[in-house]
Order: sequence, then structure tokens, then C-alpha cells
Amino acid sequence: MSFDTPINRRGTHSVKWDMMEQIYGVDAESGIAMWVADMEFQPPACVQNAVQAMHDHGVYGYYGDEASYLASIQWWMDTRHGWKIDPSWIFTTHGLVNGTGMCVDAFTAPGDGVVLFTPVYHAFAKVINAAGREVVECLLTNDNGRYEFDFDAYDAQMTGNERMVILCSPHNPGGRVWTRGELQAVAAFAKRHSLILVSDEIHHDLTFPGHKHIPMAHIEGIEDRLITMTATTKTFNIAGSHSGNVIIEDPDLRGAFGARMAALGMSPNSFGLFMAEAAYSPEGAAWVDELSAYLDENRKLFDAGVNAIPGLASMPLEATYLAWVDFSGTGMSREEFTDRVQSDAKIAVNHGPTFGTGGDNFLRFNIAAPRAQVQEAVDRLAKAFCDLQ
Repeated sequence: MSFDTPINRRGTHSVKWDMMEQIYGVDAESGIAMWVADMEFQPPACVQNAVQAMHDHGVYGYYGDEASYLASIQWWMDTRHGWKIDPSWIFTTHGLVNGTGMCVDAFTAPGDGVVLFTPVYHAFAKVINAAGREVVECLLTNDNGRYEFDFDAYDAQMTGNERMVILCSPHNPGGRVWTRGELQAVAAFAKRHSLILVSDEIHHDLTFPGHKHIPMAHIEGIEDRLITMTATTKTFNIAGSHSGNVIIEDPDLRGAFGARMAALGMSPNSFGLFMAEAAYSPEGAAWVDELSAYLDENRKLFDAGVNAIPGLASMPLEATYLAWVDFSGTGMSREEFTDRVQSDAKIAVNHGPTFGTGGDNFLRFNIAAPRAQVQEAVDRLAKAFCDLQ
């Protein structure tokens, strides 16, 4: 397939396209949807063929015998990330927002603190708050457009009420691929404060040249408190399958998580399992390599165009397809620069404050789209802020 081929998603119950006018006031016909984190590309043929085979068979019953599905996850983690896992460690949840909710439910109690390094993926705080837990924001340091940790500050914040820390690795929305040293520091922080460490690694397959994702599981001495979350959904653009994996090596943690899964009567849908197994294959891997190369060129185009506009700065992406743009250099209020993007440029984007403390001057743009659409967005932004040039 060609990633340049436009696909009209309007009127298909796409939240990204069919809800942007209602939520952001961006015209449904002339607007560009760059907010929800799904891609404007069809998944690889192997995934399409798996869905076609289900259709051709025509009976959509309960899924059984997960051996080949679990083996595909093992194969992917080993060949793509050098991480050897046992099938008994794998739980399949209804996506990773659900996986996050399950972790919060299984390992914390109402009133407990859950640490987030902000700004960070907005669904974490939403789930934590909804569960009656306390969001503890540890602010990332923006060092000349690159997020860094400040563990001296975080240590001083801890009260003893915290029970869990959630790490986004690679980071959304900042696009950082954390180094081994940084991951070791996160692990040490979790151990110092007796925290369960949940590492959300959903973007681990989409890294750019010069950067390689390191699974948190490769950090020694963290096994007794580590929970890793992965999924095919972001990598292969099958988010609607609502399928994710929670991988737990420690038997005690695994027992507690499994007990909550059983108590809530949770089991995955068969569509997600068939698609995931098809995706985690040599054909799927070749497609991801092509996708990553295409996204890298989109990244270069978007960054060059945005950074040429005085007052705007796109944080250099090391991973993900989500550009994090700083508008503080414009001197405008958040309301003004957001209005220019949405009303003048007619682009629907995620608002920075939804990602927590540190996000006020930012907007998040999804660049996983045909290159012509990314270029059109850059041109519209340049026009919307042309008085600064």
C-alpha cells in the first residue's frame, strides 16, 4: 500500500473526524483532524486478511486456544525488542486505558496517590481520578525542548501516601525515548518509595533513527514491582479492536491482577486477538519498518515548517507520531493561539492542559497522515500566524 493515498473517514463513526466539529468547533468538511492518536493509514494486508478470513467463515463465536496468539506476542517482543517473555505473564485487556484502570484497581485503594510525570497522556489522570485515587504530578523539566526528569524534586514531593507510578515510555506527548540511565533512575525512584511501577510502552515500535526503545523489563532488580503494558493498536492502526497486553513477570503481582480480571468477568474480543496475531508477524514487521520511515519524513516536514514560524517550536520527536508544539514564543494567551489553530487554520488538535501541569503553552498534532495532508496543515499554520513573520 501507499501511505500517500488519502482515505476519507468522514461519516464512518470515526471519533477523530466525525466529532471534531462538536468538540473543537472545527468545520467537519474543511477541517483537518489531527487530535485523536490513530493514523490515516490502513493496517498491513496481513491484518486485513485476518479480518477477511473471519468474515468469510461467518461465525463469530467465543475465542479459544490462545497458544498461537500468545506465541506471536512472544515472537514480537523477542525479535523487535530483545525481550524474552513467558506466555503465562500475558493478560489481554480491553485496550491499555482499560489496562491502566485494571492496574489502579488491583494495586491501589481509594485515596492512594498515583504518580505521573507530567505533561503526559491525558487518559492516565482521567482513570486515576475516576477511581477515587489522587493524581500526584511530578513535573518534567523542559530543557531547551527536551524533557528530563528531576528526581531530587520528586523525592521531596513524596508523602508516603503514594502506591504507584505510571511511566509513559516512549513518552506521549513529548516523544522522548528514555535512555537506560533514565529508566534506571525511574526504577530506583519506585524502589525508594515502595511504588508499583506501571510502564506503558504502547509507542515502543515507532521510534526514529538514532533512538532505540529499551523495555523497562531490561532494568535489573525491578521485577517484583514491574507491570508492562504493550499493544498492537497504535503500531498497526487497529485501535478500534480495543485490545492490549498487560505483561507481569512477578507471580504475586500476576495473581493479584488475575484475581481482579476474574472478579470483573473480563475477557477479550476475538476480533482483537485475530488481528494482533496477524500483525505480530514478519509481514507486519516489514510494514512497520516502512511506516516508521514514512513517519520520519513527515516529522522532518512538519518540524521544518512549524519551526520556521516565529514563536512556534516543535519538540524534536524521538518516537511516536504525535508532535508537541510550544506556542509560548508567540506571547499570545492560550485562548488566542488555540483559536488561530482551530478557527483560522481549521485544524483540530489536543489542548496542552489536558496532559497535566506543564502543558499550558502546547498543542499536540497527529502527523500520521498522508504527506500532502501534513503539508496542508503546515501551510495553514503559516498563514494563521503570518503576522508574526
